[in-house]
Amino acid sequence: MEATSYAPVDHPGVTVPEDRRHWSVIWPEYAPVEITPPELRPLELAAHVPAWAEGHPTPDHVRDWAQRQAAALVPFTLDERGWPLHPHGRTGRTGRNLGKWGENQAADPIVIAGTGAHRSVLLITRDDIGVAAIPGGMVDPGETAPAALVRELREETGIDLSDQRPVILGRQIVADWRNTDHAWVASTSALYRLPEQVTATAGDDAADAGWFPFGSLAQLETAVTAAGRTLYAAHRPLLLRALEHLNH
Repeated sequence: MEATSYAPVDHPGVTVPEDRRHWSVIWPEYAPVEITPPELRPLELAAHVPAWAEGHPTPDHVRDWAQRQAAALVPFTLDERGWPLHPHGRTGRTGRNLGKWGENQAADPIVIAGTGAHRSVLLITRDDIGVAAIPGGMVDPGETAPAALVRELREETGIDLSDQRPVILGRQIVADWRNTDHAWVASTSALYRLPEQVTATAGDDAADAGWFPFGSLAQLETAVTAAGRTLYAAHRPLLLRALEHLNH
């Protein structure tokens, strides 16, 4: 029997005051919540490693931290144990609910159709948490972010934009619901522009795919709510960045 006590993987974690978030602040009483799902716990990994994950039960088993740090979208450091530290500080949660320890790179294509009052954005409904989100996902091992943008878009919406060169909007940490102190998501977000809407067909990790009015974030959220969904909070900053670029 494992000694570690695990909370549900969607547990919000302990509350971290802003003045204690940075890793340089000494906080001996800090006790983050362990949220590793069953399939990524040591005993389960010893028996079977999921195809989407690495088999290291803890960061101690990782041997290529220098390479991972060099390739990171957002720089990160290691603690005295050699464990990776979330670049934005303490999250209130520990363990791993992602494929890798440290940074997990994602690609988020933001597809816009039309201009002015007729402008719309392509969103999917995620089948894991049921929210409206940008179609995107994790970069596969050996894959580049540009290739992942095209692949994820095609897999989740049926739209192939491999003949287009998008505008890279940024590379940043995403407030993903699976983030912990030692495993997190960093994304390359990119903007694609189409003259008009094209047919989108949900596939892969999408329960639905469709176009929503995108004159402003408020307009988008109203339309998403009217459709009986909520907008994925982690994607709001990416969509705001797209709007800033479009309205510049």
